[in-house]
Formats: sequence, C-alpha cells, structure tokens
Amino acid sequence: MTVYLDVIWALNFLFDSLLLYLTGIFLKRDIRIWRILIGGFIGSLIILLSFTSFQVYFGHPISKLLFSVLMILTVFGFKRVSFFIKALMTFYVSTFIIGGALIGIHYFIQYDSVLTTKVLMASVRGFGDPISWGFVLIGFPIAWHFSRKNIESMEMTKIKYDQLVEVSIEIENELLTFKGLIDSGNQLYDPISKLPVMIVSIKNQIDAVSEPIQKLASSPEPLINGNIQFPNEWESRMRVIPYKVVGHNHQLIIAIKPDRIIIKHDGIGYLCEKGLISFTMQQLSADDTYECIVHPKMLTGQRLQGESVKVS
Repeated sequence: MTVYLDVIWALNFLFDSLLLYLTGIFLKRDIRIWRILIGGFIGSLIILLSFTSFQVYFGHPISKLLFSVLMILTVFGFKRVSFFIKALMTFYVSTFIIGGALIGIHYFIQYDSVLTTKVLMASVRGFGDPISWGFVLIGFPIAWHFSRKNIESMEMTKIKYDQLVEVSIEIENELLTFKGLIDSGNQLYDPISKLPVMIVSIKNQIDAVSEPIQKLASSPEPLINGNIQFPNEWESRMRVIPYKVVGHNHQLIIAIKPDRIIIKHDGIGYLCEKGLISFTMQQLSADDTYECIVHPKMLTGQRLQGESVKVS
C-alpha cells in the first residue's frame, strides 16, 4: 500500500493552522498569521514523527498534550495561567466541534447496508462492547460539562468584545490611542462640572506618552500636595476628583481635560467634547483586552462619519 506522507502532512498542517485561527476567533484575540503557521507546523510534526522509530512515544496522549501546549504557547504566548488554560481549552473545543462535524457529515452521506446490518445484529444479540459503553457513560457527562463551560466562556468573551471600542485622545498636540471597554457601572463624575471621567492605563504605552502624563499616572498625591510643579497649560486642565472603591474610604484622583476625545464603536465615531481623563499605571484588564474604562455617557456625543473619524 502506497502512503503519500507529504499529502497527509500538508493536510494536517492546513487543518491545525485553521483550528488555531478558529480558536483566535472564538477568543476575540488579534494574532499574527506567521504565528498561526508556525503553530500549525508544530502540530503537524507529530504526523511525521509517527512514521519513525519513536512512534510509540509520540502516539501517546501525553505527547499529544505537549504538542498542543507548544502550539498554544507559540500562537498566543503566555501572560498568566488563566490566560493560557482558556486558550488551550478553547483550542480543544474547536477541534472537537470541527472533528465531530466532519464525522457526522461523513456518516450522514455515506451508507453501507452490510455494515448497518452487522451493527444492528450486534445490538440485538448483546449489549455491544462493554469498554465502549463504559467510555460513553463516563465520557459523555465529562464532555458535556467541558463543552458547556467553554461555550459559556465564549459567550462572555463575545459580550465583552461587543463592548470594546477604539479611543483616541488628543491633548497638547499629543495623540494617544487605546482599546477601551464600555462599562455601564462606571458612574464616575467630576462633582463640580458633572463631566464623566474615563480611566486610562498607560502601563503598556509608558514609553510612548509624555513626561507629564507619566507623572499624572504614577501617583496623584505629590500633585495634590503641591510637591510637583506642572506647566501652566497642564495645571489649567487638572481636576481633583473624589471617588471611592469597595473596602476603602474616599480617595482622590487627578483628571485632565483633553482637547478632544473620539470613541469609535461599530464603525461609528463619537466626538466627546465634555469628558475628563484619569491616567493610571495599574493594569485594568488581566489579559490586556482593554486599556481604558469608558464612561457610557461619552458615547452620547456628536456622531462622526467617514473621514471625520480620523483625528490625525
């Protein structure tokens, strides 16, 4: 029998790459094509190694798990354990969904009367293979629970993704762009002007922002106490805003009145003329999905269409 190893390898490389791409879609994460191709190549190596003298090792479930781990690390990287586990589990769910669909379509289209008769006779005369029955009875509840949990996680990811926006901030001839999350629970206002406040993290862009913004984000206390002097054009923009969080008494933060804020959501730009920005060094999202928390009132401003959305 002739085995076309190159064709088998190419098919596995293609399908592994597509499964990794589908995983990225489910997770709503931006990934590079070259990472997907490298991950697919790593996954396809197990086919080539199966035709070597090491077949007994690379055909083991532990080896397959290790290859899956390497594929996920290559494509999505490692930021924290929860981030990695979610990506790995979603990859397996994607594999099971596509694999199950292909098997189901295959047996739906193909009909073998001889095979069907043999299966029916075996079912009538006995209870079938006890190992298979035991595997189904134990494996089905586990698979059902595993799939339900991951689908719920995908739904939550989609809900969060639908609330993501692109935020452009222009201040003192400086243009900053962030990924934002619309938070309906954000009710932070300036008590005097009643302007809504947006919380922006510069942790991932600290080298790209100016020194005044870095000082504002590092600690507000020296500024509030007057220990640090700022240029007049920055001091005129500052607002001291009280706020409170669970487990703490009233705190004070410093917010800045920018030249303008443009929020892009679902292809529509919103010009927020009345809003404040509070910069922080804290990471707002555990998986870096967003970098700022957008006040919902900021999307009630003037709508911009087409080229008007651009601020540069």
